[in-house]
Amino acid sequence: MPSSVRFRADRLEFRPHNLLDRAITERGILPPSWCVILRQMIELGLDTFGDVTFDKEGRPVSQAQALRNVVAEGALADQLGVDAFGVGEHHRPDFAVSAPEVVLAAIAGKTERIRLGSAVTVLSTDDPIRVFQRFSTLNAISNGRAEVILGRGSFTESYPLFGYDLSKYNELFEEKLATFVKLLDQQPIVYPPIETGRLNTWVGVGGSPESVVRAARYGLPLTLAIIGGSARRFLPYVDLYKRALKEFGKEPQPIGVHSPGHLAATDEEAKEQVWPHYLAMMNRIGRERGWPPRGRDDFEREAGPDGALYVGSPETVAAKILRTVKDLGLARFDLKYSSGTLPHELAMNSIELYATKVAPIVRNSLGDSQEPVTPLGRSDATV
Repeated sequence: MPSSVRFRADRLEFRPHNLLDRAITERGILPPSWCVILRQMIELGLDTFGDVTFDKEGRPVSQAQALRNVVAEGALADQLGVDAFGVGEHHRPDFAVSAPEVVLAAIAGKTERIRLGSAVTVLSTDDPIRVFQRFSTLNAISNGRAEVILGRGSFTESYPLFGYDLSKYNELFEEKLATFVKLLDQQPIVYPPIETGRLNTWVGVGGSPESVVRAARYGLPLTLAIIGGSARRFLPYVDLYKRALKEFGKEPQPIGVHSPGHLAATDEEAKEQVWPHYLAMMNRIGRERGWPPRGRDDFEREAGPDGALYVGSPETVAAKILRTVKDLGLARFDLKYSSGTLPHELAMNSIELYATKVAPIVRNSLGDSQEPVTPLGRSDATV
């Protein structure tokens, strides 16, 4: 495939209700066999929670400054050709993003092509109609670039904050997701409506088989949040999702992964930059949840070949992403580039390396491969 066409293919979106294949073949733009190549192109995104970082003097920045930094980071990602940018909803002092759609709207005003989404939206403690309206508004002002990942949330601060009973953790999400899915099919029509097609909607899952089956039942794409251990441990969830889609009579859907990481010129430089901030964040959260303290050995294990941290040089991180993409048969990989108090300047450098070094290596490797990107057989999985 000519490089100019390959570049354009990188920008075409694999959406669950995309008319791309039909349009380009009916109009004679590309032969049908090239559609397969387009479908196999990996989407590479970036995520952040608006982590409250340190400034150059090692002092915490304000939440307001953290939000302004996120807007600058999103704008840089767009300039450098990243496919998608996601911000995650939290209601805590260490993460500044509590209203993802507002932050994304600010980024939309400074960008042209990057897709803008949540990572995730805590649907359980929100009104599904209002969530849909906010993202349909974002979709309008961004010219069709909005997407949403719906989840229950791994943090629970929003439940007492908004007056919800945490004991109904599962029921709330089930009820509200059912309502949201109806809105995707304009049942009822709410305003503003999506201008073209459907709102690109994913379900975020952290490791619950019930959540995987729920996503399949509604025929929604799946995002796996892999923040610890080997990505290969999630192969049974991929298998379960694909089987459930078939059993529910749904079309195949894309699968994505969200995992943390950091890039620098060398492996050692990347590790030295991020590890104190990562460990401080994980131990702070661990104290809240009763986890044992983590140390440098835990960090090194997660940053190694079988861990969930994508930390290192562009070559190291690209190789690890490629393994995950091929092992799980992914259509999307999102790197959570922010890491606790890691300074904004280091995050910006990580974004640049991800876009200009990692993405080309991953795309070229997949483009040159003659093997389809499909999951490993169950016998090859480590569970």
